[in-house]
Amino acid sequence: MMRAVVFDVGECLVNETREYGTWADWLGVPRHTFHAMFGAVIAQGRDYRETFQEFRPGFDLYKEREKRAAAGQPETFGEEDLYADVRPALAELRADELWLGIAGNQTVRAGGILRALFSDDVDLIGTSDDWDASKPDPEFFKRVAAAVPFKAGEILYVGDRCDNDIRPAREAGMLTALVRRGPWATIQWNSPDAKEMPTFRVDSLLELPKSIREFNGSAH
Repeated sequence: MMRAVVFDVGECLVNETREYGTWADWLGVPRHTFHAMFGAVIAQGRDYRETFQEFRPGFDLYKEREKRAAAGQPETFGEEDLYADVRPALAELRADELWLGIAGNQTVRAGGILRALFSDDVDLIGTSDDWDASKPDPEFFKRVAAAVPFKAGEILYVGDRCDNDIRPAREAGMLTALVRRGPWATIQWNSPDAKEMPTFRVDSLLELPKSIREFNGSAH
């Protein structure tokens, strides 16, 4: 039985197009060029943070975040950056009496934004900065499991990446759903891992309530 659903943040709930565009602006790089390099880095199986190194060797993402904040240009996102299916999907899952959470690789600042956006809609909001553990580190998923009042095998973790979300969540004993959007899922979608590892593969979060009901129905 699936009793809890925990969502990743970037490219699962939040469309990061605007935010990465502001990073291109900060670097003084045309947005199209930045996005093309970003996709190339991901397609090569490299850490997305290496994109910044391509334009500015020695780039320190944490220090640059602080510089942006000091310059009045902090990383941010809001209601307008949520994917259109997020609110209705959460409402339907809540109506089905599922326990809901949000947990992803996010800063303390982003955690505050998430709490402002979702505190009334979910039971858990956790970030890598809160827990001092980042995906795909198994410790991150241990923290998720510890925060959810059900067994790991009753948790569905929803994300857009096979490498950061699906594989480590599965190794932690959780069920998984891969949502097809954003650069990672788009690039990885036809890979063996994307086809074989997830419990569900969905094009929209609105597919989850029915999929979960059918899964739970077959479990009886």
